[in-house]
Amino acid sequence: MRRAYHTLDVFSDRPLAGNQLAVVHDCQGLDDAAMQAIAREFNVAETVFVFEPRNPVNTAAVRIFTPARELPFAGHPTVGTAVLIAHLRAKELLKTEDLRVVLEEKIGEVVCVARHRRGQAMAAYFTVPRLPERLGEAPSKASLAVDLGIDESDIGFGAHEPALFGAGTPNLFVPLKSLDAMRRIKPDRKHWGENGGPCLYLYTNEVAREGSNFHARMFAAGWGVYEDPATGSAAAAFAGVMMAYEKPSDGEHVITIEQGVEMGRPS
Repeated sequence: MRRAYHTLDVFSDRPLAGNQLAVVHDCQGLDDAAMQAIAREFNVAETVFVFEPRNPVNTAAVRIFTPARELPFAGHPTVGTAVLIAHLRAKELLKTEDLRVVLEEKIGEVVCVARHRRGQAMAAYFTVPRLPERLGEAPSKASLAVDLGIDESDIGFGAHEPALFGAGTPNLFVPLKSLDAMRRIKPDRKHWGENGGPCLYLYTNEVAREGSNFHARMFAAGWGVYEDPATGSAAAAFAGVMMAYEKPSDGEHVITIEQGVEMGRPS
């Protein structure tokens, strides 16, 4: 059976930047092995497979695969799929008002709002389906320095220390003192993310673009993603890092993370 698909660039305001996404439609009849093979064929960070929702009041059920495994939740597939479905099903209505899209993911129902922005790329916002939680003790700075090929003194800034947090997928957050340290890392010394382990998410408060708060890189060769241009699930879990080490005041805060710069796909 032939199936339609779309490819998108997410977390970008221009083509050929941001994080690539493949979305396959009308996936009834595809088993796990077939979906994994298709995701491996696309060979982008994630491929989404769209099904009819289990609860008819929702928009769609989706399965998310990297080239090597299925994920219960991921950010850029959620954003891209919500925008695409809203655009395909209600293009004219989307031009006049925001549309609510509810995606059934393995982690649960994810409520999204798709938005048309005149003169800009379409956007979507979603409520994190699970609050960030600390997942255990992070490796020591000494062992991380060996794994990354940098000095122990390169790790940490302010109150920030290495930490394990997740909001659906596990992430090892490692703060680095500078962009120079970010450039000097050797992430291929370890197969990050293997055997269901956490991805490696490096971040620093030195930034390359005005208006950003943090600069990040993510590695998960064990997930089939050597380096990811943008990682929404890690950004969601990063809220836990902020609460632990920045302790923001009550109220609403907007944090902008730049990623993918070193890959030539700024996000």
